[in-house]
Amino acid sequence: MSALLLTNARLAGRPDRPVDVLLDDGRVAAVTPVGSALPAPGATAAERTDLDGRTVVPGLWDAHTHLTQWAMVRQRLDVSAATSAAHAAALVRDRLDLAAPPTGGTPLVGYGFRWATWPDDPTAAVLDAVAGDVPVVLLSGDLHSAWASTAGLRFLGIAEHPTGLLREEEWMPASPRIVTVDDAVADALVADAARAAAARGVVGVVDLEVADNLTTWRRRLAGGWDGLRVRAGVWEQHLAAVLAAGLRDGDALAEGAGSDLVTQGPLKVISDGSLNTLTAFCFEEYAGVTGPDAHGLLNVATDQLAPLMARAHAAGLRCAIHAIGDRANALALDAFEASGARGSVEHAQLLRREDVARFAALGVTASVQPEHAMDDRDVAEELWPGRTGRAFPLAELRAAGVPLALGSDAPVAPLDPWTALAAAVTRSRDGRTPWHPEQRIDVRAALEASVDGQPLGLAVGAPADLAVLDVDPLALPATHEVPAALADALRATAVAATLVAGRWTHHAL
Repeated sequence: MSALLLTNARLAGRPDRPVDVLLDDGRVAAVTPVGSALPAPGATAAERTDLDGRTVVPGLWDAHTHLTQWAMVRQRLDVSAATSAAHAAALVRDRLDLAAPPTGGTPLVGYGFRWATWPDDPTAAVLDAVAGDVPVVLLSGDLHSAWASTAGLRFLGIAEHPTGLLREEEWMPASPRIVTVDDAVADALVADAARAAAARGVVGVVDLEVADNLTTWRRRLAGGWDGLRVRAGVWEQHLAAVLAAGLRDGDALAEGAGSDLVTQGPLKVISDGSLNTLTAFCFEEYAGVTGPDAHGLLNVATDQLAPLMARAHAAGLRCAIHAIGDRANALALDAFEASGARGSVEHAQLLRREDVARFAALGVTASVQPEHAMDDRDVAEELWPGRTGRAFPLAELRAAGVPLALGSDAPVAPLDPWTALAAAVTRSRDGRTPWHPEQRIDVRAALEASVDGQPLGLAVGAPADLAVLDVDPLALPATHEVPAALADALRATAVAATLVAGRWTHHAL
């Protein structure tokens, strides 16, 4: 691999210190003042690229994605703006009016609806009125439910349903009909999504796709994968194969060229549901909800979760436990304590304050998706009244010393780290006033939570996974004092180039 010298660069927060950055053998070999003598890059002369004063930061990671689903969603009908069932149906009608309907019984698939506070109910009849015999299946924004027309239900193998809204365990068994495509198609879409992510400075993702990720990523590696770094998660139903292969956290899934790009990731378990489906498991009831499920739903009891986590831990795997409601988070921490496992709670959207301290004491990472706070602020105020001061409590987690890892949960939110950073820093979107601004974190903290533990000043010997930015994000608060303006500036951050292991994956210099 040839060496690369990035000249006339600047480090984040250090505009007064232009540097040269030498990359060699996939690593950062040196960071020195501009024009200083550099270590010899070996037998091969270094290629030189003048960055003209741009800012270099460690490449960004998305700590929670469903990569194949995100790649597919990028091709689907976006109904996330719908404010009612009628509005969503109108978006479906508009799509059918603009383009010929799918052929061969293939459904029109949309994504992003959030129905919990709609004034009308999402029913099959509402979609039937605009789609007729065309199968329509809409996926909710949190992927925990789906809404289908009558023909869409038939496509999913469901002869009858009282409403057409499939929630949690009703939806999950039917989801493979929608969320899977031919391998060649999926792989091409994922490669395209990886290129788009690289254009936003992304060098790696944790892929928690609900699939046999060991088989999937070995196939992609054999096909010449050369995109992002990937940590491939494993679900319980596929855990035996990972254990039989002797794979531990961070092990390459295959041998050969490029194999170090894809490594073994954590065991993923979903312990509860989601806010928008009223299934996140909480200590208090949802406002206006009664009955046995008024507190949400627990998918995996602690006496089942802890032994599963202990099994994974004994085999050298980390654990990533989905928990959104405050009671689910408390139980997830109980399971970490009982099992001795290491890893993360995914989402951690509503926490008791005593559980923030438990995160820190147990060394559990809070893997959070700040853009969800912007998506959920209104529904949270309605369904969790009086509790939202401890929803998405990033500042409290940070102050307690809890490790933070920012992500998107793509396709629930876009795979764009600057979107997550903007939400974490400002708690503002679309010009709205910040939501619980006391839970904001600063730009440095958000950036540090987005670079996979690498120092912002670039460490010699670290992987040559870098993003080259047209602006220094640490300088933005000084020029955008209004939260809404700062949010817009962060979301619009221009990425001039991205490198993985010293190789350009995006180049717009």
